[in-house]
Amino acid sequence: MKKIILLSAILSSILFSQTEKHFSHLTQLTFGGANAEAYFSSDGKQLIYQATRDSFRCDQIFTMNVDGSNNRLVSTGKGRTTCAYFYPNGKNILYASTHATNSQCPPDPDRSKGYVWGVFNSYDIYTANPDGSNLQVLTSSSGYDAEATISPDGKQIVFTSSRDGDLELYLMNADGSNVRRLTHDKGYDGGAFFSPDGKKIVYRAHHPIDSTDQREGEELLKQELVKPSHMEIFVIDADGTNKRQITHNGSANFAPYFTPDGKKIIFSSNMHDTKGYNFDLFLIDLDGNNLEQVTYDIGFDGFPMFSPDGKKLVFASMRTAKSRHEINVFIADWMP
Repeated sequence: MKKIILLSAILSSILFSQTEKHFSHLTQLTFGGANAEAYFSSDGKQLIYQATRDSFRCDQIFTMNVDGSNNRLVSTGKGRTTCAYFYPNGKNILYASTHATNSQCPPDPDRSKGYVWGVFNSYDIYTANPDGSNLQVLTSSSGYDAEATISPDGKQIVFTSSRDGDLELYLMNADGSNVRRLTHDKGYDGGAFFSPDGKKIVYRAHHPIDSTDQREGEELLKQELVKPSHMEIFVIDADGTNKRQITHNGSANFAPYFTPDGKKIIFSSNMHDTKGYNFDLFLIDLDGNNLEQVTYDIGFDGFPMFSPDGKKLVFASMRTAKSRHEINVFIADWMP
């Protein structure tokens, strides 16, 4: 453990850039494999995240302390998992998994169709104790159910589902009851998070207007795929009203999250890379003004989340990667 902490400190010193002025004491928490979507517990002491590493061929869910210690598997180790989150009360966790349909990993998406994500119909949303025990299913529709997060008061879950033939946002109670649809736009709506006061929801979306684009999206969804190369950031009220588009750059914008005061959104985008491979973190006001670049590393920076007290930011990055597909979790003190 001492070696890991020492290495983290060295890397923090090497990686810190004067251009990344919002970061202080940048520390690497994972080393090797593909680690992403790390999200804080409500007390700020733990992180829950997904990773493909060690003997696992596809993502499983893990928890760790915010210093990188006490890594433990909390999903079943079967199927593919995604999008884990802590309940605010700290007594449960939430994640999506395909294990009930098949204990093996689903096939990797067919990249001959371009860069696509798998939105497998075998995904359902589960709740469990923080150690992974007492696993219970919350959704069991015939379509894709995943990308779930929880309101600050712990009463509502927002998630993405294809149960009605399109990828839309839905709300349900924390126990899986009272499911109702929030969005009704043709195309993809997903990756949603509540604002700190629970009154708004931020998410990524692609609503094709061109008929050719629409047909491509429909055909991909039939194959349980979605193409994320053009997505914008949207905000709606938590009841599904007052939708507004925040970004308008025609790039791949995703992983939005509210700042602790609820006045801005931090998100990942490749808007400054014509080839589309370099993703950085950006801040933007809720009215779409005052865009500010946060990270400048050459590669991927994504999945940002602020700690409950607003003093830290956790995110996934390819900085320091030793192989093409390596992604690690980093944490930094946040300098407003």
